[in-house]
Amino acid sequence: DVDDSECQSFEICSASIHGDSRYPENFSIPQNPYELLSFVCERTFSGGSDRKMSASYKERLRSGIIGIQKDEAVALFQSMIRSRPLPTIIDFNRLFTAMAKTKQYDLVLDLCKQMELNGIAHNIYTLNIMINCFCRRPKLGFAFSVMGKMLKLGYEPDRVTFNTLLNGLCLEGRVFDAVELVDCMVLSQHVPDLITLNTLVNGLCLKDRVSEAVDLIARMMDKGCQADQFTYGPILNRMCKSGNTTLALDLLTKMEDRKVKPQVVTYNIIIDSLCKDGSLDDALSFFSEMETKGIKADVFTYTSLIGGFCSVGKWDDGAQLLRDMIRREITPNAITFSSLIDSFVKVGKLSEAQDLYNEMIKRGTDPDTITYNSLIYGLCMEKRLDEAREMLDLMVSKGCDPDIVTYSILINGYCKAKLVDEGMRLFRKMTLRGVVANTVTYSTLIQGFCQSGKLNVAKELFQEMVSEGVHPSIMTYGILLDGLCDNGEVEEALGILEKMHKCKIDPGIGIYTIIIHGMCNANKIDDAWDLFCSLSLKGVKRDIRSYNIMLSGLCKRSSLSEADALFRKMKEDGYEPDDCTYNTLIRAHLRGSDITTSVQLIEEMKRCGFSSDASTVKIVMDMLSSGELNKSFLDMLSGPSREIASSLD
Repeated sequence: DVDDSECQSFEICSASIHGDSRYPENFSIPQNPYELLSFVCERTFSGGSDRKMSASYKERLRSGIIGIQKDEAVALFQSMIRSRPLPTIIDFNRLFTAMAKTKQYDLVLDLCKQMELNGIAHNIYTLNIMINCFCRRPKLGFAFSVMGKMLKLGYEPDRVTFNTLLNGLCLEGRVFDAVELVDCMVLSQHVPDLITLNTLVNGLCLKDRVSEAVDLIARMMDKGCQADQFTYGPILNRMCKSGNTTLALDLLTKMEDRKVKPQVVTYNIIIDSLCKDGSLDDALSFFSEMETKGIKADVFTYTSLIGGFCSVGKWDDGAQLLRDMIRREITPNAITFSSLIDSFVKVGKLSEAQDLYNEMIKRGTDPDTITYNSLIYGLCMEKRLDEAREMLDLMVSKGCDPDIVTYSILINGYCKAKLVDEGMRLFRKMTLRGVVANTVTYSTLIQGFCQSGKLNVAKELFQEMVSEGVHPSIMTYGILLDGLCDNGEVEEALGILEKMHKCKIDPGIGIYTIIIHGMCNANKIDDAWDLFCSLSLKGVKRDIRSYNIMLSGLCKRSSLSEADALFRKMKEDGYEPDDCTYNTLIRAHLRGSDITTSVQLIEEMKRCGFSSDASTVKIVMDMLSSGELNKSFLDMLSGPSREIASSLD
């Protein structure tokens, strides 16, 4: 398929050929861009103040123009255009190359046009720069039209031309078109080089066609094009990211067999993948092998290993690796420190995490957002909210912008400490700073207001969330419905459930269980039973919690026969009762003075490895006190329950 821009470019290229004296007037132009490109390959490749101004631009070019900015580039170009004699095309190309490296593609193209209008003709280097800029825009059709202009001017496209176009095609995902262009290259007697190979391999990997990339390397090497570590890098990276570390290790062996020497970057890809797979022993073994071969580890090697050990809670090993890299004078970066700090925080070692933070500052490594987030999280977990807020202010003062995770952590800390209003104030301040709230932030605050009894505020916040275009998750709905049901607003909860159905949102067993629980608490046992029985018709699979809540509701109404029947059905359906199931039924039968059934349930519960909970023991102790039970009943209670009973005496 050819888009409008390519059609326009095709016309430009065709016009260029019509104006070329090398082609006869009655020559028949190929009818599509790809035929034209093939034709091009087959046909073409076979055969006083002025002095001051001049001194000024030459001095500027000599002094270096790396990283030149837009205004500076335009001023320099204008100075060159006004100079007499005019600068050479080589000087202009130096400027355009520097600008292209700073991604000022549109400006380069505009200045190239101005230069030509001022009587300075493009040469092949200028045209290659223009092709690169069009490819990066990306406007591939115009890039190919520049190739047509190149032919009109009598220049033969070189390998740079082809490789630039190849890269442009690969960046757009048009890998098969890129392969066709390589075939055209070969027809024009241009031998593909290492850049060609690496460009195609990278393009194939971007399309996740790893096996084809491997085959391409083999074919190209058979034709005398020697691959290097950069050829294999994208393939190894793609293999590792897709979880095929074993294949990556096999490919590494093939690399070495083909005399391609892996560098530290190659080993880092494998080590990082092994660490993420949890294969830490293999990662360490690979690390030792690397060093044996004389390849020195760098900060990325150590950071991957430290991150791997920290992710499985082996912070001691991570800390030892940090000491080892410092001993080797390898400077840890922010990621290295952050991995360890986060690990210490998660195991409750906030003091050690703060020591690492201080060491980080001492070494001149600037903490990043992840570092601050970990420390703020640790402070919130220890309810040191004032210090957490100070840490937030500190990161802002250091020029490190808090993200939505930062604010969500601190808001959650306020909500858990029953300071939900303070959390709301921070939420508003966050919005003023331009940080957009996400589902987690809203859900945290909604839960905080529900738990603090401010249900109306929670509902208002939910409506704000929807109006702001932030989609509530199932967890958000669960939090709000739970709050409504806990406050006796079951009808409103049912209204929200109906809206979920209309919006094609699958509530799942968790939401239905919340509603059933709310109905039971509101003494709407029959409604709860009807909803519970309808779950299978809705395609919703019940779980042990939904059974336990329905059992509890039936027991609350003293419908023991129905509860016993549900208990049997539960086991028939393959759901194993847990301690909550047994204790709920035992208490119900004790209240109904059905001692025999209670005894049977206690014995069964003990055989399943469960014991009576505090509520069951309290009922037994009350019944013993009132004389409804004799003391021998205590002998049936398990060990832990006897300890509870003793504490109640």
